[in-house]
Amino acid sequence: MSMILFACVVRVRDGLPLSASTDFHHNQDFMECRKRLKTLSLILTQFPGRGTAEGHDLNIHFDSSGAIACMGICSHSYPVAMAFCFLEALRWEFTASYDNTSIGLASRPYAFLKFDNVIQKVKWHFNYASSSQLKTHLEKIQEELLLQPPLVLRLEDTEVMSGLRNSHSSMQAEYAPNYRMKPVTALGILSLVLNIMCAALNLIRGIHLAEHSFQDDPETIGSIMAFLIPFVACIFQCYLYLFYSSTRLLKVAVILFFICLCNIYLHGLRNLWQILFHIGVAFLSSYQILTRQLRDKVLDGGV
Repeated sequence: MSMILFACVVRVRDGLPLSASTDFHHNQDFMECRKRLKTLSLILTQFPGRGTAEGHDLNIHFDSSGAIACMGICSHSYPVAMAFCFLEALRWEFTASYDNTSIGLASRPYAFLKFDNVIQKVKWHFNYASSSQLKTHLEKIQEELLLQPPLVLRLEDTEVMSGLRNSHSSMQAEYAPNYRMKPVTALGILSLVLNIMCAALNLIRGIHLAEHSFQDDPETIGSIMAFLIPFVACIFQCYLYLFYSSTRLLKVAVILFFICLCNIYLHGLRNLWQILFHIGVAFLSSYQILTRQLRDKVLDGGV
């Protein structure tokens, strides 16, 4: 039977799914097509406007306009013009419900899942309405498609294009915003406060030493650096605790080494208890950084 099987709305700039129909078909072809749709959603910036990725039994149609793109999986025999009519109607409904600000600020997948009710209604209408009921809208879309035909891809091409995209952007920001960390603990907050306090103490002592001793004794440059390096290290420890880094173990080890080395160097300007306090805070922060885990991957639950 010719019909629309699945539809979703995604953010164009990063492929973040904003809403989707809660349809799930226990069919291998459909599940594979869902995977291809997800891959295609990540490279929509390469395909402004309308397009179709053709498969053997199923097609993916997409209509990318502005901040969002509407995408749908249809049976191969479903009329292309009808599919784009459906996607345009979906886009109008979504943009009427949500503004660009809320779309841009969405930080988690399916932030507008309640829109599924609208998707289901529009999908049902297009699956069971006759062409005569949609005549005016359909004629308009057909004219647009004649003037500007949609891009046509093969479903297999999406994987290749996604691979090329990944290779060209191989070294993007390491601290990926999509990595969501588990909530901050009370001990983690304590380590942040102590780290900020140690950073402030190091900065104050370093500046004070530079202002009052450097001109009289240029050799104090070593002590000044021994205060300023831990200052930077403490700030970086706070950053590593708050944001994920794939190489955090190495960075934590290097930071801890320099904090310990600088504080040992400052023996004489600091007493033993002060040195132990700074090193203890560094160890506490290192432990908190390494034990704070990523959130479990969000499952789409068939959405």
